[in-house]
Amino acid sequence: MFHDRARIRVEAGRGGHGALSFRREKYVPKGGPDGGDGGRGGDVVLVSDPDLRDLGRYQAPRSYRADRGGHGQGAGKHGAAGEDVVLRVPAGTQVLDEEERLIADLAAPGSRVVVARGGAGGRGNRRFATPTRRAPRFAEVGQPGEEGELQLRLKLLADAALVGLPNAGKSSLLRRISNAKPKVAEYPFTTLSPVLGTVEAPDGRQLIVADVPGLIEGASEGIGLGHEFLAHLERARLLVHVIDASEGDAAERFAMIDRELGAYGAGLNALPQIVVLNKIDIAQEAEFSTDDRRVLRVVRTSAATGAGIDELKRALFELCPAAPEPEKTEDGLVDYLVYRPRPTGAAYRIFRTDRGFRVVGTLPEREELEEALRAAGAKAGAEVELGDETVTL
Repeated sequence: MFHDRARIRVEAGRGGHGALSFRREKYVPKGGPDGGDGGRGGDVVLVSDPDLRDLGRYQAPRSYRADRGGHGQGAGKHGAAGEDVVLRVPAGTQVLDEEERLIADLAAPGSRVVVARGGAGGRGNRRFATPTRRAPRFAEVGQPGEEGELQLRLKLLADAALVGLPNAGKSSLLRRISNAKPKVAEYPFTTLSPVLGTVEAPDGRQLIVADVPGLIEGASEGIGLGHEFLAHLERARLLVHVIDASEGDAAERFAMIDRELGAYGAGLNALPQIVVLNKIDIAQEAEFSTDDRRVLRVVRTSAATGAGIDELKRALFELCPAAPEPEKTEDGLVDYLVYRPRPTGAAYRIFRTDRGFRVVGTLPEREELEEALRAAGAKAGAEVELGDETVTL
């Protein structure tokens, strides 16, 4: 089964705690602070992989958590950074947050995005030493990493896409022009999920063509899984509109599918098209003509006999617009970050002291504060300094 949607939960690693430590050497009776910093928590990263075809690996309820950073130690030793979690998804995957806002569009192989950033490591007590405070007896607690629910939606990456009514012969055409082997039968809705095929030219060039399940009237309103199927047309640069010549009234069939493309939006009705009048072995006299500027060519074919197949392949390579070059980041990776809501920084910080914990800044609600203290390692009965007040957890 083809899976083009998934929901996952991600949690970046917490930063390690800074160390509360002092030098203890035989001939240095009053050594200064030497607590090292905690390491930053690991990130959760999505990377598009051209070898993956769908989101099947993420269908079961899945949760992914990156490693936390190591704690700082004495002698100025810093904690190690937490290990990242790298999740591979098919090229063309969109990432949305819980409110269905677009976070990133991994529209090219190798594109990547950090969907949850690890928390910063806490500073060790030597960072707080000053000329007037030579022995700080507190160290900073590591910050929590980002977390949340994400939706993954795959939109196929194809140079051209076959579109038309059910049983128009799209799958048979794809078998003829490419290396794909979709199921073919003499009844509607044989194709229940998108299929990709590679079309090769004599000079070695290649095009990816998608066979999308047949559309029906009302598909733009979601009838018959219309939304899911139409979404896979959005990335195509050329539509191959397949019409069954044996059914007659080709103009009306063309108009019906065109209305659904326009109603769906996303620019589908503006894409250039090749109209394929298929099954001419049955309807040899069938014709189709139009003055629509989007229709670049009309090709008569028969998937059964092979008539017109070579002409169709030549038209694909001649008329398919060139793919735009993706922009690359400084490290050479393609990064299609579209929207990245950044959380506001916490209005308070937690420090570990030699007697318990200290909270500095604007205090949150009691429940949130208790949860943050427990995450920082505070146990029941621990003393917590809140400004001039000391309370017991």
